[in-house]
Amino acid sequence: MKRNTENTMLRNDDVRIVSSSIKIPLPSISKHPTCPLRTAHSHIANATNSIAQLINSFTSHSAELTRSVIQKSSLLCSATLSLTGDRKRKCPIRRLASLSLAEEAQQKARQNEERVLISEVLVRNKDGEELERKDLEAEAAQALKACRPNSALTVREVQEDVHRIINSGYFSSCMPVAVDTRDGIRLVFQVEPNQEFQGLVCEGANVLPAKFLEDSMRDGYGKIINLRRLDEAISSINNWYMERGLFAMVSAVEILSGGILRLQVSEAEVDNISIRFLDRKTGETTMGKTKPETILRQITTKKGQVYSMLEGKRDVETVLTMGIMEDVSIIPQPADTGKVDLVMNVVERPSGGFSAGGGISSGITNGPLRGLIGSFAYSHRNVFGKNQKLNISLERGQIDSVYRINYTDPWIQGDDKRTSRTIMIQNSRTPGTIVHGNADGNGSLTIGRITGGIEFSRPIRPKWSGTAGLVFQHAGVRDEKGIPIIKDCYSSPLTASGNTHDDTLLAKLETVYTGSGDHGSSLFVLNMEKGLPLLPEWLSFTRVNARARKGVEIGPARLHLSISGGHVVGNFSPYEAFAIGGTNSVRGYEEGSVGSGRSYIVGSGEISFPMYGPVEGVIFSDYGTDLGSGPTVPGDPAGARKKPGSGYGYGFGIRVESPLGPLRLEYAFNDKQDKRFHFGVGHRN
Repeated sequence: MKRNTENTMLRNDDVRIVSSSIKIPLPSISKHPTCPLRTAHSHIANATNSIAQLINSFTSHSAELTRSVIQKSSLLCSATLSLTGDRKRKCPIRRLASLSLAEEAQQKARQNEERVLISEVLVRNKDGEELERKDLEAEAAQALKACRPNSALTVREVQEDVHRIINSGYFSSCMPVAVDTRDGIRLVFQVEPNQEFQGLVCEGANVLPAKFLEDSMRDGYGKIINLRRLDEAISSINNWYMERGLFAMVSAVEILSGGILRLQVSEAEVDNISIRFLDRKTGETTMGKTKPETILRQITTKKGQVYSMLEGKRDVETVLTMGIMEDVSIIPQPADTGKVDLVMNVVERPSGGFSAGGGISSGITNGPLRGLIGSFAYSHRNVFGKNQKLNISLERGQIDSVYRINYTDPWIQGDDKRTSRTIMIQNSRTPGTIVHGNADGNGSLTIGRITGGIEFSRPIRPKWSGTAGLVFQHAGVRDEKGIPIIKDCYSSPLTASGNTHDDTLLAKLETVYTGSGDHGSSLFVLNMEKGLPLLPEWLSFTRVNARARKGVEIGPARLHLSISGGHVVGNFSPYEAFAIGGTNSVRGYEEGSVGSGRSYIVGSGEISFPMYGPVEGVIFSDYGTDLGSGPTVPGDPAGARKKPGSGYGYGFGIRVESPLGPLRLEYAFNDKQDKRFHFGVGHRN
C-alpha cells in the first residue's frame, strides 16, 4: 500500500504548474484581447492527462470492477480483430493498429465512467501543507461542486472541480493528488495562490489617462490578484479605447515576482496616409485632378497619432463637404511594428459645368410675370486642383438683373486656421418698390449697384464662424426710362449725397452660429457694417443686423420660432432702409408695405406637420414693426406712402420638397383684413 502511495505522488509531481510569474499573451490588435482566465484554462489543459493518472491510485479498491471491464475490453478487441481479419488478411500491421486503438478507447471510457469512493477532500498548498490564508482555502473549497467527502467520483468530475478552482481567479495552479489512507482515499487539491498586488507597470499607453488606469486597478492594491477582476479591469481599459474609436488594446499581461503587475498596451499609430483616386464608372484606380495635399490638409488625422475610427468618420465628412468628391472612404491597413497605414479612396465629381434655374424676386408686386427670375451660370469647383471655386452667373427677371463673378479659395495656402478668401464683382439692378413704390406711381424705380470687394472667413470655434471684408459700392436710382434721378414723385430725396449716385466703402464683420446645419436647427447671425468716409463724398454710417432661429419637436410636428432686428446710425441712402412686410417678412402684406425705417423687429412662429410624402402643412403668424423710426429715414418714404409702421399676419400653407429647395405656397390674412397668396422657393430667411 505504501508503494502505491509513493508512486501516485511521483506521477502527480510530474504535472505541477509552478512559476514565479504568469504571462498572459494576447492576440494581435485586430482581435479581441485574451481573457486572463483563458490562460488559467491553459494550465488545466496541460494537467488534464495527469488527472487521468488518479485512476491508478484507485485500482487497489476496485480490482474486481477493473478485471470485469478488462475482460469486456478483450472481447471487444477480439471482435475487432475477427472483423478486420477477413477484409485485410494481407496487412497484419493494420490489424494490430485496430486492436491498439480499440484498447485505448475502451480504457479511456472506463477511466471516465469508473467511480471511486472518496473519504476526505482537502485543500493544501503546493507542498501539501495548510494554506496560511484561510480565506483562500475557503474560496477553493467553495468552488468545489462534485468533490465532497464520502462521495463516489469519476475522473471527469475531479477535472471539472479543478476548472472551478482555477476559474475562481485566485490561483495560478491546481493539482489533484489521491492519498491512500487507513480510512480510504483522501483527495487533496494542491493549489498555488496568486501573489498580492503591490504595484503596476503599464507600457505603451500614450493616450490612456493615467488617472483612469489607476482608478481601474485601485481596488486591488494589497490584495491577492484575482484573475477575474483583472479581466474586468482589462475590459474597462479596452472599452475606453473602443468608446473613442481608437485602434488600441491591452496586448499582454504579466504578473512579476513581488506582486508587480505589468500591462503592455498596443496603440496603433498612423504611419502613412495616401490618397487613391478611383474611376467613378469602373471603380479602378485612376489619375486624379485634385492635388493630394489639398485633400490631406482637410483631415485632422495625422501621422504619429493613434488612429481613431470616429475621427476618421469626421475626416470623411469633411472631405465630402469640399464639394468636389462623390464618394470618400478610409481603409486602415496593417503596417510594420504595430502601426497602421491609411488609404483614402476618393471618387471625384465632374469639376465644372453650366446650369440653369429659376426663382422668385420679392421686390416685384405687379406685372404679368410678377417676381419670376431666370438664371444661367457656369461654375468650376476645383480650379488648379486646389478646390478653388469660380462662379459666373446671370439672373434676369422682369426688372431684376444680377451679373456676378465670385472666386473663392476655401483654404488659403500656408494658413493653419482654415481661412478662406472670396473676391467678388457684381452689377445688379433691383426694383425700388420695396421702399419707394406705391399704388399711384413710381412703381418702376430701379436701384443699380456696382460692387466689388474681398472677404475672409474662418471657423472660430465649433459651430461658430467669422467673416471680415471690405466692399466698395457705387449705387443710384433710375426711372422707368433708365434716367438717373435724385427725387421721387413726393420730392423726397433718393440718395444721401444729393448726387445721382452714392459711393460707400463698407467694412464688414459677421459671426454665425449654426446648430446641426438643418433648417430646423438653431441659428444665430450678427452682422455689422461700417461706412468708411475716406473721401468727403463717401457715406459714413454704422448698421447692425441680427437674426436668430430655433426649432422644437412637438410629437410629429415641429415648432419654428424666429426673430430678426436691426438699426442704422449715420447718413445712409433711403433705399437702404429696413423694409418690413412680404413673403420673407410679415405675410399678408405686399413687399415692404408695413414700413421702412432705421430700426426694425420682425418675429415669426410656425408649426409644420407632415401630410403626405414630401408635402408638409404649415400654420404661421408674423409680426413686424419699425419701432417708430420711419420718419427718421431721409425723405420719410414710409410716411409719404402712408405705411402703418407695424402690422401682423397669419395664415396657412403647404410646402413641397424639390431639387430647388422647398416650394412654399401660403395664404395669409393681415390685421387690415386683407388676404394674399405668397409663393416662394427655399427656406425663409
